Amino acid sequence: MEMPPLVMPGRRVPVSRGIAWIGEGWRLFTKAPLMWTVSILVLFLFSIIISIVPFIGSAAVQVLNPVYTAGFSVGCRSLETGGDFDMEHLLAGFRTHFGPLAIVGLLFLAGMAVILLVFAIAAGFSVIGSFLSGVATPEDLPSVIASSAMSVALGLLIALALWVPLLAAYWFAPTLVVLHGVPPVKAMTASFAACFRNFVPYLAYGVVMLVIVLVAAIPFVLIPFLGWLVSAAAFVVIYIVNTTAAYAAYRDIFTE
Repeated sequence: MEMPPLVMPGRRVPVSRGIAWIGEGWRLFTKAPLMWTVSILVLFLFSIIISIVPFIGSAAVQVLNPVYTAGFSVGCRSLETGGDFDMEHLLAGFRTHFGPLAIVGLLFLAGMAVILLVFAIAAGFSVIGSFLSGVATPEDLPSVIASSAMSVALGLLIALALWVPLLAAYWFAPTLVVLHGVPPVKAMTASFAACFRNFVPYLAYGVVMLVIVLVAAIPFVLIPFLGWLVSAAAFVVIYIVNTTAAYAAYRDIFTE
């Protein structure tokens, strides 16, 4: 499969492109809606099965996420060039560049661990420390939690501030690795720089996607049972379009 010429470190695009990515992602979805849906369900079931494994299951899911994402990018490229999207494309990340993709997953997992540790230090340890130091007794638990609310809020803000750049570093990395052979650290660095270079287009993208999610949640709130099924189906489609829109953004920012 021929790949488009790579533009590094990525160009800056107009604000309107952030919204256009959604439409382009939707068109990629409509080219193979059944295969996209089957792929997401297979990924979901596979992740559940792996997560059952004690101790390492959840970590393995995070490490393998870039491998799945790489397969989706290969599928998007095939659809874009007039081809099909099948299981062979979905498994592309397992056949090529598996090591570099797994490294991206490990780096992302390490980043998540750091964020959780920072949150625990800022929030959770303040509550635990009160009891370990003997300052508080079990009867004081409600008041200790209330007094620690500010620490918990601060911890959440710090975690969010760290989560955004981590997600930015991950966003384009699997695609750059699998389609262009970019080394893991370089791919994550380029992804981080591209996301923040295009912060305003991504802000527009995020606002529109949030509105779509809220609209999709309306049946869940208003209609019992049937509404839940409608919302669940809508959320699956939104997840897929988010994936295909990420590919559209990569084409916009990183290729000719």
